[in-house]
Amino acid sequence: MAEHEEGFVLTTVDAITNFVRRKMVAPVIDSKPAQFTVNWARKSAIWPMTFGLACCAIEMIATGAGRFDIDRFGAGVFRPSPRQSDLVIIAGTVTLKMGPVVRRVYDQMPEPKWVIAMGACASTGGPFDSYSTMQGVDRTIPVDVYIPGCPPRPEALLYGLMRLQDIIMREAPSAYIFESDGTVRRQRSFDTDDEYQLSQQDSANELVAAAK
Repeated sequence: MAEHEEGFVLTTVDAITNFVRRKMVAPVIDSKPAQFTVNWARKSAIWPMTFGLACCAIEMIATGAGRFDIDRFGAGVFRPSPRQSDLVIIAGTVTLKMGPVVRRVYDQMPEPKWVIAMGACASTGGPFDSYSTMQGVDRTIPVDVYIPGCPPRPEALLYGLMRLQDIIMREAPSAYIFESDGTVRRQRSFDTDDEYQLSQQDSANELVAAAK
């Protein structure tokens, strides 16, 4: 018998299975050729959820028209059910009453899944700093890409979609299989994030030194 990190007891078969998954299958899936192939297939066939809350949804609908042609990015198949979708675009104002519904839709989506907060209202609450408006949808679900604007144009949504594709290409495919074991995590960071954080820290240190 083996003790799992979360406290419950695993059988010998479970322990062997987890060992094979972590030590043998995960490295193969996360190897460069396999990772590129899996992530390329995922980023080229994104199925967004048909989900709009306010005026930003009109811009999202326009993005699917022939003038902008979101099908070029493989994301033109808007699905009517969250169980068939891997991307939800929060387009519009999220109220506190709507928050649990957004969470339920997100929970019903199968892994891998991603979220785009489209517009100022979905990102930060926009101009509605009121008792009934959620100040950012990231208070109820994790967000991958934020798109500013009130409302953002279809070109902005396409740009956000391309940035989401960049994130997908940097993720570990095995994370969605082994995340429950805590051994492989989703890789959402960019290569330049560390440099940006270091530059921000240097700037903060300079301000502290100047204040002294």
